[in-house]
Amino acid sequence: MKKMWKDTGILFLITLVSGLLLGVVYDVTKEPIAYQKELKTTKAYQEVFPDAATFEMLELSMPETQGAANTVTINSTSYARDESGNLLGYVMDITSHEGYNGDIRFSMGIRIDGTINGISLLSIAETPGLGMKAEDVLKPQFTGKNAGSFVLIKTGAVTSDEIDAISGATITSSALVEGVNQGLHWFYSELGGGNHE
Repeated sequence: MKKMWKDTGILFLITLVSGLLLGVVYDVTKEPIAYQKELKTTKAYQEVFPDAATFEMLELSMPETQGAANTVTINSTSYARDESGNLLGYVMDITSHEGYNGDIRFSMGIRIDGTINGISLLSIAETPGLGMKAEDVLKPQFTGKNAGSFVLIKTGAVTSDEIDAISGATITSSALVEGVNQGLHWFYSELGGGNHE
């Protein structure tokens, strides 16, 4: 009986010390991790809006999901301003939940006239060699385009609102196009097409 109590006491002490150490490690690392996450987000925002000096998050109620099947989440929207404080456009943090291997999270810069300034992939876990081509193949197709929405095609884009799908990675292509379209919908319906501040 004494041995059982002794073993229980030792196990309790090990658990207590382990818990305390984990708490200390968490406290020590949470600020650097948050800082690195913020740095990554700021870098992505600067990639889609290089001429912006500051990014200020809007205090708008974000929809949890949008789209016909609730496949897209608008995580946040920020003003993109120049050094004088003039509004250049918006940066949205968007997650499309319909990627081949899960969520595709990206930031999208959109000028006040509705022109897409750029897209930056924040996280994507698609099939290597196919879906991972989104960085090289899909991203450039959106930059500089002004459309109310985009259409995904497989036969070669002809008009400015058409986006070429990645051959063999239609699901990834579709997920990114749907995310961009829902971002545009949010821009026009909730931000007044850039006239809201």
